[in-house]
Amino acid sequence: MSIRNILIHPDPRLKKQADAVPDLSDELRQLADDMLETMYDAPGIGLAAPQIGINKRLIVMDCVREEEDTPNPMVMFNPEIIGASDDLNTYSEGCLSIPEQYGDVTRPKEVAVRWLDVNGNLQEAEFDGLWATCVQHEIDHLEGKLFIDYLKPLRRQMITRKMQKLKRELARG
Repeated sequence: MSIRNILIHPDPRLKKQADAVPDLSDELRQLADDMLETMYDAPGIGLAAPQIGINKRLIVMDCVREEEDTPNPMVMFNPEIIGASDDLNTYSEGCLSIPEQYGDVTRPKEVAVRWLDVNGNLQEAEFDGLWATCVQHEIDHLEGKLFIDYLKPLRRQMITRKMQKLKRELARG
């Protein structure tokens, strides 16, 4: 397993729609393992393949927050939301591609999701609370959408300018 570099917004690769995974391979399973390691190292609770420059419909997540709790890593190939509650939740969201920036985003409180697991088996599950927010946030990445796209234009521009400055500083080393 290896830790991958996470793209920082603005990057055109973060705004592209990801390609479906036609067939699972050992290479894709290895990518999923790398993504989990990258996510835990960051640290974060979710990561989508486009965030590491891979234009595939693959997300990983683990919303277990407490050290003493058992991790619950999830790998989803070609995830899709197949149902959503009318009830809404607002969370202060962040993103590994937009470090140190947060914004309130309102999304359905509960969602039903269908995906392929690492063995190629079709899975379906319902998520609520933080898990529901996380899976929706990561699936948005597969559509080329970032959480700041839900914010007011002025706030979005402020965050984008901060990220441009951060990228310049990182480039200088």
